Amino acid sequence: MTTKHINGILMVFMAIAVLCGCSKDALDYRKYLDGKERIYPGFAGKVGAAPGNYRVKLNWKASPDPSVTHYRIFWNNFADSLEMKAPDRNITDVSVIIPKLVEYNYSFTIYSYDKAGNKSVPVQISNIKIYGDSYKASLTNRFLVSADPYQLDDTGITLHFEKPDTINIATEIKYTYKDGTIHKSSLSPDENSIRLADYKTGTKIYFKSAYIPVKSAIDTFYTADYDSLSNILIPVDKSLFRPLKLANDVGIYSDETTLSQLWNGNKTPTDYPDIFHSDDQTPLPHHFTFDMGKPINNLAQFEIIGRNGYNNPTKFEIWGIANLTGAETQSPGNSPGWTAESKGRGWTLLKTVERSDDGSAPFKVSLPDGLPAIRYIRIRVIQVASGDAYYSNISEVTFWNK
Repeated sequence: MTTKHINGILMVFMAIAVLCGCSKDALDYRKYLDGKERIYPGFAGKVGAAPGNYRVKLNWKASPDPSVTHYRIFWNNFADSLEMKAPDRNITDVSVIIPKLVEYNYSFTIYSYDKAGNKSVPVQISNIKIYGDSYKASLTNRFLVSADPYQLDDTGITLHFEKPDTINIATEIKYTYKDGTIHKSSLSPDENSIRLADYKTGTKIYFKSAYIPVKSAIDTFYTADYDSLSNILIPVDKSLFRPLKLANDVGIYSDETTLSQLWNGNKTPTDYPDIFHSDDQTPLPHHFTFDMGKPINNLAQFEIIGRNGYNNPTKFEIWGIANLTGAETQSPGNSPGWTAESKGRGWTLLKTVERSDDGSAPFKVSLPDGLPAIRYIRIRVIQVASGDAYYSNISEVTFWNK
């Protein structure tokens, strides 16, 4: 027998031995299955999660396996679970809301089951953050623009808000109409201002913002409380203003440049003759006086607009009093004793104003809190931009109260 034949016979015997050994090992798993076949129903597909307020919505594609009768979802290391019936075969999208969770990161495991109790391989979705009171406490209402929070006019008010820095979805605004009824408006996150028509001046405006923690969230979260815009400054009604001519008040340059030019509605610097222009007989410091028509409580702000040119006040004082009885000062405005006499006659110094520009642009100043009611205003011009010793020019003055 040749070596070639011997090798062939040995290879045949080895193959038989291997087949016998493998056949025995392949059947060893049966003793672990108790002679039964292991069945795995079809599993859930494309699982997603949408968090909410102490709850979550899980969604997935239904298993195409017709034997699936229900699903079970496990969490908290399988300590908690929820079971739901499989939908009809024509429904491919499955969802369930799991309530009563805590503010925590969760993992969820989904199994499919058939009527015999066989379960699928697990499908897991991890690191799902649930939101609640801690998240809610971190929210703030949208901020008003601090430098220009609102603009008030005769027909309503416009609020100016900063751009939101989180997923703000709306800001609810409550305000009072002129007829006394309460109205609501909503400001969207891509808008930074809102117009409230027919707003009743002097009433509070309330606003409250709503947020979602992520774009897929199923719940909206609101800030804990409303913020309010109070002490809204109201322009004093200039239709009631009247010029006065008290002792030592400065005169006018011409019949066209009277004190009435100070409240004719100018919004920007104007020129002669649409200005108040003093005479050339009364040296600086000099003063003029006018009546606001009625006592005004809580004066809060003053604005002056100079002439489009020169002789604009750059240093001046604003004085006020409620009643003129015994209030006329006998000292001229440039007298060293004028301030003491004014205070002795009941005048209140509301503000000393200084500005470093040419005095023409609109210039607002805040008045101190706690001022008494004021009806009569006296402005004492101390210095003008041109350095002139006599002339002072002004286009407009405006007061606001709270």
